[in-house]
Amino acid sequence: MALIGLVRVSTDKQNTQRQHDALDPICWKVFEEKISGKLATDDRPALLNALSHIRDGDLLTVQEVDRLGRNLLEGLIVLNDLFQRGVGVKVLEGIAAGEHTERSLILDLALALAEDRRRDIVRKTKNGLEAARKRGRVGGRRPVVDDDKRAAVLARRQRGESIRTIAAGVKVSIGVVHKTLAEAQADTQRAVVAAEDAAT
Repeated sequence: MALIGLVRVSTDKQNTQRQHDALDPICWKVFEEKISGKLATDDRPALLNALSHIRDGDLLTVQEVDRLGRNLLEGLIVLNDLFQRGVGVKVLEGIAAGEHTERSLILDLALALAEDRRRDIVRKTKNGLEAARKRGRVGGRRPVVDDDKRAAVLARRQRGESIRTIAAGVKVSIGVVHKTLAEAQADTQRAVVAAEDAAT
């Protein structure tokens, strides 16, 4: 019997190291996916790749059962699909820790609790940001591009520099340059529309 690991996070910005620390030492192979909003197994290439390496008696292994899906519905869809394919699941941590070959109350409960925990975190974060705004503080991340960098990006673009060159020169990502230019273009268009409205 071999363990085939699956590491999953929803976005590129989330860290997968904790999951790798749990899975890498015990799994024959570990697959990683950064995907959100997909329900079916067939829509998840990394999961399909992991399944293609599973032989009779092998187990798909996750650190916690909610790594199979972001919420109760997604987790249940994936679990049902796995069990229908004859694939067993090994969960390392949480109330569902153990080996599973069919749906059970404990798996359903673990997924429900994980979804509830995520909802609670989102609610507390939102409440904290709202409280900070009322005290005059703006929460969330600091913008990557301050006024000076924004001006530099726009000036360099006006000189005809490529987006890659601008990103290297201003020390920001290519995506940030794209976003800054798009926002500047939108600001210009809004200003033109406002001027036309004022003239009529």
